[in-house]
Parts: sequence; C-alpha cells; structure tokens
Amino acid sequence: MLRVLLLSLVLLPTASWADSDVWLLVDTQKLNMEVKKGEKTVAVLENIAIGRNGAGEKNHRGDDITPLGNYRIGWINEKSAFRKFFGLTYPSVESADAALKTGKIDLDTYESIARAHDNGYVPPQNTALGGQIGIHGLGSGSLSIHKSMNWTHGCIALTNDQIDQLSRWIEKGTLVTVK
Repeated sequence: MLRVLLLSLVLLPTASWADSDVWLLVDTQKLNMEVKKGEKTVAVLENIAIGRNGAGEKNHRGDDITPLGNYRIGWINEKSAFRKFFGLTYPSVESADAALKTGKIDLDTYESIARAHDNGYVPPQNTALGGQIGIHGLGSGSLSIHKSMNWTHGCIALTNDQIDQLSRWIEKGTLVTVK
C-alpha cells in the first residue's frame, strides 16, 4: 500500500502549477519564512527549524541537510504525522546535474528527474539524492526541541499554528525559494 502511495506521488501530474503570485522565501540563516505576494511580504514565520546539518547541497539520502534552491509544492498531505506536509519538487534538475557530474547518480536517474520536471510531475523521491523533502508542522513533536535546535532530516519545520497559517496561502504549485 505504501509503495502504491509513493508511486502515485511520483506519477500524478502536477502540471497545474499555481498561477498566483504568492510564493515562499525560506531564509536558512535567519531561520524564517516569508510569504510573498510578488515582491511584497505579507507574512513572516519566525523560528523555523531546518535539517540537523544545516542547509546547502544535499550529498545523499540521510545527510540531514536542507537543500538550497527553487522548488514547487508538488503534493500536499493534510493528514501527515507532522500535522500537514507540503512536499517539495526535490531533487531539482540542478542538483541532479551536479550529482550526475560527480557520479552520485547515473544517466537514467538524471533523465528521470529532468523528465519529471519538464512534464510537471513530482520527481522520483527514491534516488541516492534523497526525497520526501518538504515543509511540515510538529504534529505531536516537542515544541521545546523545535525552539532549541534544528532537528529535521532536511525538511523545513514550523509549529502547528504556523503550518495552519501557511496553508491559507499556498497550494500545489506554489514556488518555494530556499536560500
């Protein structure tokens, strides 16, 4: 059943990217997220948490690094263990290109990632580059740990109140820039 669910995440079209000019800017240094409408900031969510090993270029699955770059919301799980989960279209073509050049992935994997992006699909989530990267709440997790450290495996975590607030502004296809 889980395999079918994961396959459906990869195979379901995401071509109807949001037409809205709302987008997210995640600042991994300031640990905040701005909800933007064009160039105007409409909300700032502070004290977010990122990967245990900070942000940068992900080297492999399980490295606990939040990947930098431009992504889209590829899927939404309203019933996540983390309250809500907004999945990012990671890995990007850029990260796949770098991984191909260094031998971390093969040409078939690169082409699969590139083809998914070209056709508006969620890229494969089971490559050596990792997957299942997104924005989520705490669920039943510890607010005190969230406030004291970066604790995720590469995702961007918000409090439950923040993820509920965020869900009012974004939808599948929303642009997310992680810097």
